[in-house]
Amino acid sequence: MEEVEVVVAHQERATLRVGDVFLKIDADQTRTDVEVEAMAIAPIPTPEVLWRKPPVLALAALPGTALGRLGEPSTASSATWTAAGAAVRTLHDAPLPPWPGRSLDEIASELDSECTWLLANDVLPTDLVTANRRIAETAVRPWTPVFAHGDLQVAHVFVDGDEVTGVVDWSEAGQGDAMYDLASLTLGHRELLSDVLAGYGADADLDVIRAWWSLRSLTAIRWLVEHGFDPSSPGCEVDVLRSQL
Repeated sequence: MEEVEVVVAHQERATLRVGDVFLKIDADQTRTDVEVEAMAIAPIPTPEVLWRKPPVLALAALPGTALGRLGEPSTASSATWTAAGAAVRTLHDAPLPPWPGRSLDEIASELDSECTWLLANDVLPTDLVTANRRIAETAVRPWTPVFAHGDLQVAHVFVDGDEVTGVVDWSEAGQGDAMYDLASLTLGHRELLSDVLAGYGADADLDVIRAWWSLRSLTAIRWLVEHGFDPSSPGCEVDVLRSQL
């Protein structure tokens, strides 16, 4: 009899694994709509959709293992990270999905409100928030949209040896900033950015990637705390903010 593994669970969604099947349960079916459509048109490997009966989406497990985890040293080779960069380039070079991504105004408003919350609740020292906000503002500028994954954290990329076997969790996909995907992939793994860019190509803006590291960390902390995660764990979002200084 297969055991049920709780992969992730919080107030918005839960993912369970039973053998080689992942069951994703999401209260917001618009996110699932995006995920299913994005996987159908993405030019890189994605999980096979086995069936969908709202609010449950069943996906086949990908071969291989996650490229890494935030807060843990990477055990993947440089060649594997380079392969991940090449896969991101393939995605970004694909035709745009037909739905829009987040606007600059939305991103700027979120940055403002989250920094205000961090300071009002004494979550982080004022100088740490202020300095990282200055860095983060570099990311809030016009960009040429690409087919972006939107949540390309390192745990969402699966590899086997030096080959990318697939990418999971497409619910935030849409037209977005290429540098955000690259920053998400390398968050907490800045020492591997050069390997990723070796596969991605030369037209990456390092200042903007660095800005997205700050912005993603600043805007994630409240959500993480409210959903039972600890952004101050070693190597995670708070350490990323400190490393930016």
